[in-house]
Amino acid sequence: MRVLVVGGGGREHALCWALQRDLPDATLFAAPGNPGTARHGSNLRIPATAVHDLVAAAVEHKIDLTVVGPEAPLAAGLVDRLRAAGRAVFGPTQAAARLESSKAFAKDVMRRAGVATAASHGFTELPPALAYIARHAVPLVVKASGLAGGKGAVICATRDEAAASARAMLADGRLGDAGREIVIEQFLEGEELSVLALTDGEQVQILPAAQDHKRLGDGDTGPNTGGMGAYCPVSLATEELIERVRREVLVPTLREMAARGTPYQGVLYAGLMIAADGTPYVLEFNCRFGDPEAQALLPVLPPGALGGALAAIATGGWRPERPTLPAARAAVCTVLAARGYPDQPEVGAAIVLPEEPPADALVFHAGTYRDPDGTLRVHGGRVLGVTGLGDTVAEAAARGAALCERISFQGKTWRRDIGWRELQRAGAA
Repeated sequence: MRVLVVGGGGREHALCWALQRDLPDATLFAAPGNPGTARHGSNLRIPATAVHDLVAAAVEHKIDLTVVGPEAPLAAGLVDRLRAAGRAVFGPTQAAARLESSKAFAKDVMRRAGVATAASHGFTELPPALAYIARHAVPLVVKASGLAGGKGAVICATRDEAAASARAMLADGRLGDAGREIVIEQFLEGEELSVLALTDGEQVQILPAAQDHKRLGDGDTGPNTGGMGAYCPVSLATEELIERVRREVLVPTLREMAARGTPYQGVLYAGLMIAADGTPYVLEFNCRFGDPEAQALLPVLPPGALGGALAAIATGGWRPERPTLPAARAAVCTVLAARGYPDQPEVGAAIVLPEEPPADALVFHAGTYRDPDGTLRVHGGRVLGVTGLGDTVAEAAARGAALCERISFQGKTWRRDIGWRELQRAGAA
């Protein structure tokens, strides 16, 4: 089998790692890839959003299965174009990917499907948005409807903050096309949970639940980022809760998408808020493996579980053996970021990695490149994902932290408390 992974971040490195583990005889390609994916296969110098060039490469290299990592090529219709060219591909169509590329669309799907979510209203003009803010209780959440790289949601404690956020998106164009339409919604309290499921549009197989850490600093302080780390499994995600998510969130959403003539195939990622009474409210849907959730999830899946499933879903005839996949171990992924992330990351610093990383820890490349001399350097805001593995979250966290300390580059920024809620629960128990 010849497999192409589209994308060049930490998620795509984790996908290449997992696919090589599950399909050891496969020939792997990544586009554009990074120095990490190059260890598992061949990098193609094609941007992830260059749809025409990616389709041509899939034909030229006789690719049997394409796995699309990021949201942007999905929203640009890469899956549609590959299928039209007769190529098997794992991921949703452009129309189905609107679950992520348009929060306004996702809200409408949830309303019609009866899925619990925060009360909200969408706006494309500033005056009605400001009027809405003026008559609603705070805190409020102002979200860019389009794709904003995980940075389009602003929690506003006051009406003035909400008005300023709405003005920045709608009037000042701070988020470009992503903020031309905004969604203003009620603030929900509880604990966040990421539940990802593989689906062919009808059948659902739920992966181990994870928890992301969006804020830059320890103790969930500082600005929102694309994600500073994630861990799994999460004890909050009991069997009863996961079955409730299947019954009340995933299945109704898939039925509604099918009823609209846009069946959903791929990974359906439900970003949830679990309220005090146990109700799972959907904060957002993503249409791909999360980043950094993938770097925690994929290493703990049972060996062989991922590669075969992705291929079977893409080609038809998928028959999942079980409704959920258990976590074989615990994993904690910590993101090492560049100084100045998320607003103005400093790039170019040389990176020094241990010659022999420990057996129970992995390093996934996200924002790295090799200069002409072969030196590994910082190339983006999120530089590396360091995943520690263990029998418990505490053990995994300790192993990951030890490896983080051994990696050096100027301006290295990282959180030292990934998984803190789980460690608190374990300490209380």
